[in-house]
Amino acid sequence: MTLPAIILVFIFSYIPMFGIVMAFKDNKSAAGYFSGNWVGFQNFEFFFRSNDAARITFNTIFLNALFIISVLVVSLSLALLLNELSKRWLVKTYQSVMFFPHFLSWVIIGFLTFAFLSVDNGFINKILIALGREPVYWYSNPNYWPFILTIVNLLKNAGYYCIIYYAGITGIDQDLYEAASIDGASRFRRMISITIPSIMPLISVMVLLQIGKIFYADFGLFYYVPRETGVLFPRTDVIDTYAFRALRVLGNTGMSAAIGLFQSFVGFVLVLVSNLITKKINSDNALF
Repeated sequence: MTLPAIILVFIFSYIPMFGIVMAFKDNKSAAGYFSGNWVGFQNFEFFFRSNDAARITFNTIFLNALFIISVLVVSLSLALLLNELSKRWLVKTYQSVMFFPHFLSWVIIGFLTFAFLSVDNGFINKILIALGREPVYWYSNPNYWPFILTIVNLLKNAGYYCIIYYAGITGIDQDLYEAASIDGASRFRRMISITIPSIMPLISVMVLLQIGKIFYADFGLFYYVPRETGVLFPRTDVIDTYAFRALRVLGNTGMSAAIGLFQSFVGFVLVLVSNLITKKINSDNALF
């Protein structure tokens, strides 16, 4: 049963690792991806010495940290609320409604966001004008966008993680709830003392996996939702979009490969460190 997944991981995760050599070569794509002279760490220096390196690195870490925390809090809260519903058809209905946005592409979500935030015809600005307020120029002020991106990310991904946490909750032994109810524990006390501690290993694994990708930004979110508006780059430009522009404008595949290798290495180190800290606190919640 695991063979198809193993084959996919091997094809898309292990075979491309031969391309790591591109990060250390002066690559010219017209002559082949493995052509060019060895330049050592020059491709890395080109990125780290640029004026944008600190900004886009901070944006990537800060926004992804916001996403991890917000998705954890919202999706776990929704899963706990679903567990309190007694009617199964309501649970299935809410699950379907919350999970649906996960199947929408970022292109569609980008257009929907623009329909809400457009200056002239945006839904929010029309409401503000109807209330006698001035319209807000959302695509001209970068300070709004950490909150906008967090909300958009929540709408797309909170339902997905909610179902994962709810699946973990349904596996909890119901005898624990019955015993606590007999002892007089309220619903909230059962939630705090039984539900959350029981799924803490699942929460730890999910958070550790997301920490491993904290240096990877969701390219579709940061490319299509802000609509690649230059004035928003101070708050929306991340490592992935920066590397994409470098590859598209400069054709510098070596630097793009170096950035990708840097992201993978830092993510690997973060997973090891986070897992080690988790193991020190509670070994049962560690990933490995």
